Amino acid sequence: MGKLFLVPTPIGNLEDMTFRAVNVLKSVHLILAEDTRTSSFLLKHYDIGVHMESHHKFNEHRSLGRITDKILSGMDIALISDAGTPAISDPGFLLVRECRSLGIEVETLPGATAFVPALVNSGLPCDRFCFEGFLPLKKGRQTRMKELAIEPRTIVFYESPYRLVKTLLQLAEYMGQTREAAVSREISKHFEENTRGTLEELANYYVANEPKGEIVVVVKGAEQTKSKKDT
Repeated sequence: MGKLFLVPTPIGNLEDMTFRAVNVLKSVHLILAEDTRTSSFLLKHYDIGVHMESHHKFNEHRSLGRITDKILSGMDIALISDAGTPAISDPGFLLVRECRSLGIEVETLPGATAFVPALVNSGLPCDRFCFEGFLPLKKGRQTRMKELAIEPRTIVFYESPYRLVKTLLQLAEYMGQTREAAVSREISKHFEENTRGTLEELANYYVANEPKGEIVVVVKGAEQTKSKKDT
């Protein structure tokens, strides 16, 4: 029986790739990539000649059986996403779950993911936090905003540059305009930008400066009111 490897890939700077990740990708029989065109640049850079196949949100359900059959037959397979760690707001969860149910060993390498450097760089408390991935676009969005407004932990989520201003304004509506937050854009890339301020200040900044690229938003948790027992 083979093994499934989950291999993080750089979110920007190709030098963020680890030696171990390169060695694993060179040693497996097959690499599953979210977008083979995007991943081909990475593999070429590190002289990795292993065959690639597409594995993305549009085909992952129907390809699970075929992939697990290959692993059961003895093939070692690596899963990579376009950038970052597979299964973190990218395909991977379904395949890992299926492998676990079949007794297939899964090895996940540590490595790049966007929300950790954004959280640490924000200057907001990072001892306890919640990661939201992408907020709901329509159904359940208002309900989630209300829930997050009273969340005491630091809140981290991904956002599209096309929705950033709208989201910041909505957060300000539910959490208050003065709630502290930070926006990290294009982490590990040449034009990386980290902006801090209140939700109102950040919304105004990105109205004047159109955002581009991959974005992580970090918002300070709600202040906890002390009860009489605590005083």
